[in-house]
Amino acid sequence: MNLHLSLTPLISLLAGILILVMPRLLNYIVAIYLIAIGLIGLLGAGGLRLG
Repeated sequence: MNLHLSLTPLISLLAGILILVMPRLLNYIVAIYLIAIGLIGLLGAGGLRLG
């Protein structure tokens, strides 16, 4: 069985849950999300495969 997980949807799911639980963290979560997506794009880890 092959399991293919992309990092981007997992990060966005976690960010969405945190925003729902603690709305005051919105600015920090958006900033961290954008930085993470930028780093993923620069490092070419968009096709990261686990499993």
